[in-house]
Amino acid sequence: MARRSKVVGLPANVKEWLDKALVGGNFADYELLAEELKAKGYDISKSSLHRYGSQFEAKLAAVKLATEQAAAIAEAVPDDENALGDALLRVIQEKTFTMLMNMEADPQIGFAKLASIAIESGFSSTTVKEHRSKVKMRAKEAAAEVSGIVKSAGLSDDAVDRIKRSILGIAQ
Repeated sequence: MARRSKVVGLPANVKEWLDKALVGGNFADYELLAEELKAKGYDISKSSLHRYGSQFEAKLAAVKLATEQAAAIAEAVPDDENALGDALLRVIQEKTFTMLMNMEADPQIGFAKLASIAIESGFSSTTVKEHRSKVKMRAKEAAAEVSGIVKSAGLSDDAVDRIKRSILGIAQ
């Protein structure tokens, strides 16, 4: 069995400093980092730092790529109604239900874990629905308030209706 990395065992504040130094230094100059750690009282070789840094850099690159791809997808296919999130919740709920019904099929996942997943996905679904309901209610209130303001300012009923439809369009 491989030894545990000395870097992982660093105190949180030192590890946070190291992570920032790695990112700030573009994952280079491990010799200097080893010297700085030694000055702080931690004897970690440049090879050990390089192994840790390589893994950290790969994870960081993966997160950046996923973030960029998610932003591109969100821009290309706007999902104001959260259809993707709803679909994902439904898939999770369906898979969890199926696994609960066939517990003998996967003994590594316990009933408690599956029940927890089902409960959490149910809460997520409820939270999303409540948020949508509040947004619709606020839009209707705003439309009513704006209608009153613009009517008193002398706009025509047609102009008032267009403004109201525009506001309510975000909540339909």
